[in-house]
Amino acid sequence: MPFTFHVADNTTSDEAMEQREEQTKPTHECGICGIYGHEDAAKLTYFGLYALQHRGQESAGITSGDGQHMILHKAMGLVPEVFSEANLQRLSGHLAAGHVRYSTTGESSIVNTQPFMVMHQGLQLAVAHNGNLVNSMELRSQLEQQGSIFQTTMDSEIFIHLLARNMHLGLAPAIKEAFATIQGAYSLLLMTPDTLVAVRDPNGFRPLCLGRLENGGYAVASETCALALINAEYVRDVEPGEVLIINENGLGSVFPWPPRRRSFCIFEQVYFARPDSDIFGCNVYTTRKRMGEILARETKIDADFVMPFPDSGNYAAIGYSQASGIPLEMGMIRNHYVGRTFIQPSQAMRDFSVRVKLNPVRPLIEGRRVIIVEDSIIRGTTGRSRVRALRNAGAKEVHMLVSCPPTRHACYYGIDFPCCKELIAAKISIEAIRDHMGLDSLTYLSLEGLVEATGLKKEDFCLACFDGIYPIAPDTTFTKDSLACWRKCS
Repeated sequence: MPFTFHVADNTTSDEAMEQREEQTKPTHECGICGIYGHEDAAKLTYFGLYALQHRGQESAGITSGDGQHMILHKAMGLVPEVFSEANLQRLSGHLAAGHVRYSTTGESSIVNTQPFMVMHQGLQLAVAHNGNLVNSMELRSQLEQQGSIFQTTMDSEIFIHLLARNMHLGLAPAIKEAFATIQGAYSLLLMTPDTLVAVRDPNGFRPLCLGRLENGGYAVASETCALALINAEYVRDVEPGEVLIINENGLGSVFPWPPRRRSFCIFEQVYFARPDSDIFGCNVYTTRKRMGEILARETKIDADFVMPFPDSGNYAAIGYSQASGIPLEMGMIRNHYVGRTFIQPSQAMRDFSVRVKLNPVRPLIEGRRVIIVEDSIIRGTTGRSRVRALRNAGAKEVHMLVSCPPTRHACYYGIDFPCCKELIAAKISIEAIRDHMGLDSLTYLSLEGLVEATGLKKEDFCLACFDGIYPIAPDTTFTKDSLACWRKCS
């Protein structure tokens, strides 16, 4: 069987580093989308990835299959930069799997882009993974001692090595055996030339949903917004611990592993997911609006208007305004045409990186008491610059409400704050954060209020970034810095 593989590298290492330095919000690892049973599977996957672009902006890739062989195209860059009409036409076949990536394990480089595809004993295998494994270092060391040769530094490659060692058992038994040793967060797609497999870890950290295409085929995606764009009907979420196998025999479902306590990542609702998606059975827009409503119940501030920093706090700000009766205004205007990189300004152009993206409306702000609603404070650097911009515009008072509790603990399941030393709330008090950011007051939503906003139970979520209670501990070889952080934070 032919092995067709094309990689294009559109981004220099300097550009990638610059993008990382500009990043001020927590960043997700990736999004995935797969199609089975459609003649334009790759094109539908492209549009699915387009809808999931918010989940990863470093790289994108699609592999397609026609029952006999697979073709892969991937590159650094955004989805419309990576794919053209010509290379989408090359990705022929009735099934496809796609991936958009932001790295949390493995460096940002072309070799670590996904889907990751190999040839094993004449069979092509590919994986597209969303999440993070907490025992990846231990598994990698064991596999290398047994003769495995790794091509990348990402934990996702481990799936392929473990799967290949068990493929003599058949696909479904191989998945059961291979994944039994894996610990951590994974919603992923596996693909052979004739089969698409969706797997979600038993804790269900990351979202994954199943849709039905108009022609009877299937779609699997990280979020329902991807299904909506390709006109696929949402069927249900892939359950924690479930393996979906889609091939010429139809859709099969197995639960190979013992059930575990559900550990949905609540930060999906706070920040990551698109507001038009339904995640873990909750509509994201509605949930974020409820966060603002509960903030209005938990704190009373006398002010002239409420505003978000677009687009992060928009929906909680709407909820707060409606519940409090304080008018909603857009005191900052966002430039939607800012590219991923730009020519660096001179030192004389203070706060350029803030103003190029958001600029205050001076006549609205001058002499007014302002409430800002934000979704989170991670490092505190961006918020401080934006508050200073409001002060410079003449704001009389600046108060900030945050629609989640203080983020004090590291995440090991696919969010890029790997150590608590990067989190401002882990280092100083709320009062000190308030002073650092130049605010008149700073209030966070309570943990109870956050959970209430979702409509689910506290036991359904992983809340480790807020309360330090980790559903799965990283292994002793996780990395020196991360392990030290784990011991300090636990």
